[in-house]
Amino acid sequence: MIEFAAEYKLLTSAVIVVLFLSLQRITLWMIRYRSKRKGEDRRHTLNLLEQISNGFLFILLIMVWGSEIQSLAISIAAFMVAIVIAMREFIQCFLGFIYYLGAKPFRVGDWVQMNQAVGEVVEMDWAKTALLEVDPETYSYTGKHVYVPNSQLVTQSVRNLNFLRRYNLHTFSITCEPQVNPYSLLPAFIARAKAHCEFYRDVAERYKGLIERHLDVEFIHIDPTIGVETNEMAHIVITVELFCPTAEAHDLQQKISADWMNLWHRALGELKEGREPSVVES
Repeated sequence: MIEFAAEYKLLTSAVIVVLFLSLQRITLWMIRYRSKRKGEDRRHTLNLLEQISNGFLFILLIMVWGSEIQSLAISIAAFMVAIVIAMREFIQCFLGFIYYLGAKPFRVGDWVQMNQAVGEVVEMDWAKTALLEVDPETYSYTGKHVYVPNSQLVTQSVRNLNFLRRYNLHTFSITCEPQVNPYSLLPAFIARAKAHCEFYRDVAERYKGLIERHLDVEFIHIDPTIGVETNEMAHIVITVELFCPTAEAHDLQQKISADWMNLWHRALGELKEGREPSVVES
């Protein structure tokens, strides 16, 4: 068999590739089938197993074609510098993958931010990281895939957003004309905002404790934080910060914004009637 493999290397390589890939697909299918039955997320294990098996296949092919590769390497020794320069990006991507294996800044299934791209890691190989894009404003999937070269893992900052995947610090602003004193409306507005957030308070307390224990710092407020300031146009800006479920952030923003507008226009109507704006507590 060794003599046959040495004499018919092309045929041997084809047989190895077919058998190896068939075995790989069967193994991965079995793992996916078992994980679906048990309801487990094995995407990280599947991705890692696939990359390791592909590397093993590459080593087998190098062993088959070792003598030819050695002769080729000797013949192109004078051009090695040019080849390294031409493949610089690929080498950086491979080094980025090695850095990922050692540092483990994230894993398949985590939410991350790479430069301006925010998304869920769905696949990673030695050259690139595939993200399922997430809109940072609404925290919903856009349906687009973003492919980031692994070289950015070494040269750029990477933010792991996985702890804010279920609950997020959501901030938004409401801008109004300076026609009413906003501080007279704050007690009623704060009471309404707290009422909207009451349904998830217990779970948010537990998740807040989990995040702060992991990061070893306290920075999360369960109750809505509301601030009043003015912008460069002398308009009043109401800033609201919520620690809320990521899936509920958009709806909560709409409800709280609607409450502020109701209070604001009610106060404007009372001013037009010549009365002082009343403060509604609920």
